[in-house]
Amino acid sequence: MRGLQVSMALAAVAMGLAGCAAPDMNAAMRQANELASPVSGQARAALADEAGQREAAVAMAHDLLSAPLTMDGAVQLALVHSPAFQAALAQGWGELAQARQRGLPGGLMFSFERLREGGDLEIGRLLSIGLFDLVTLPQRRAVSRVQSEQAQVRLAGLVVDQVAAARRSWVRAVAAQEIRSYAEQVKDAAEASAELARRMQLVGNFTKLQAARQHLFYADATARLAAARQAAVATREELVRQLGLTAEQAASLKLPERLPELPRSPRATEQVHTALAGQRLDARLARLELEQIGRARGVDLASALVDVELGARRDTHFGEGGERSNTRGYELEIRLPVFDWGSTRRAALDARALEAANRYEAVARAASSQARESYAAYRTAYDLARHHRDELVPLRKTISEENLLRYNGMLIGVFELLADAREQVSGVMAAIEAHRDFWLADAALASSLIGRPIAGPSPTNSPSTAGAPAAEAGH
Repeated sequence: MRGLQVSMALAAVAMGLAGCAAPDMNAAMRQANELASPVSGQARAALADEAGQREAAVAMAHDLLSAPLTMDGAVQLALVHSPAFQAALAQGWGELAQARQRGLPGGLMFSFERLREGGDLEIGRLLSIGLFDLVTLPQRRAVSRVQSEQAQVRLAGLVVDQVAAARRSWVRAVAAQEIRSYAEQVKDAAEASAELARRMQLVGNFTKLQAARQHLFYADATARLAAARQAAVATREELVRQLGLTAEQAASLKLPERLPELPRSPRATEQVHTALAGQRLDARLARLELEQIGRARGVDLASALVDVELGARRDTHFGEGGERSNTRGYELEIRLPVFDWGSTRRAALDARALEAANRYEAVARAASSQARESYAAYRTAYDLARHHRDELVPLRKTISEENLLRYNGMLIGVFELLADAREQVSGVMAAIEAHRDFWLADAALASSLIGRPIAGPSPTNSPSTAGAPAAEAGH
């Protein structure tokens, strides 16, 4: 009887230490949103695990899609409406639950046996619990807390990645739509120029070479328009997928005609240093991994070698003549590491600890380099976009106005005027692409500073420059 009391007392202690182990996903999402706030701003992610929350997400989507969708609206919609993102959050919830589970006791074991020999019947009952499991429970709870914090940081990383992806998809879609509009203007101007050249060739005022040049520009403009229309469709559908829109919602999606204006001034370098001084998500994860391995080292090594179970036993014997007798006692089961004293296990744990330590050092060293690279790309994109806006576009506009005056004074012909118009539109298209590259670089910088670096655009690769040779050929 005393063995049974001991086992029951140990079980009660284990249940008390376990406490309420179920993870609170709402609290986890609040913490994840707080960690991701430098990137997400006022937008908040939420796991819609109830019908009411899903209905609220649909209502929000309806409100946001009733007007041209802004960048902030796209971010908020991606965080609460996308099924793919909801699946990722649910997976994170499962990881959080698994981390909490490690801090729980292994539970009680009950075995029952019934033996008969002739007219005798014996019934045995055994209630046991792992003593080593109870002794190491505080250490395992500490490891569980670290793993739970890792799951929290990974949730924040999911939010940051979703925000960055939504912003980049929105920027590409709006810019592609704007480029398509200008490509249509280029095509219309080229078509008019080619038709005029054809008529002038018929009356002998144009050579075959001059007419061919005008028609070549028209053919190139038509090809560029087809590519621009396809890019607009592809980027729009990419945004639809990122936001998780249905077919009906996608049909009602309206985008602004233009990207947001450039900020009056770029981010200062002090913001980069401030972000690095804070807790980057990748550095925090690496540090937590190192801490988790250190805390779990002793428990993992000992659990692989030693196992102790204490059980209370009660057997009832029924004799052939109807007599009944009970026997009580306890059992102690100990596993002895006769053939394995843990050398291989210890080597594996040493390797994991060394790997985690070096990974943390690598992340810490790479952080400042990644930030400097992202900031350099951001400043380059900002300077190029501002240069197009403040220098190139106004200069082309001035040249166009002066050429119009010269045309009105019959100092230049209609083809020189058309060629100048083509150059101005091509310059505007290049300015749109530079503007787009800035906002893509801005999203990349924000993600890099918080420890989720992504590849930014290459500002030197501008597709619109393909139209420059054709424009020159039109002179």
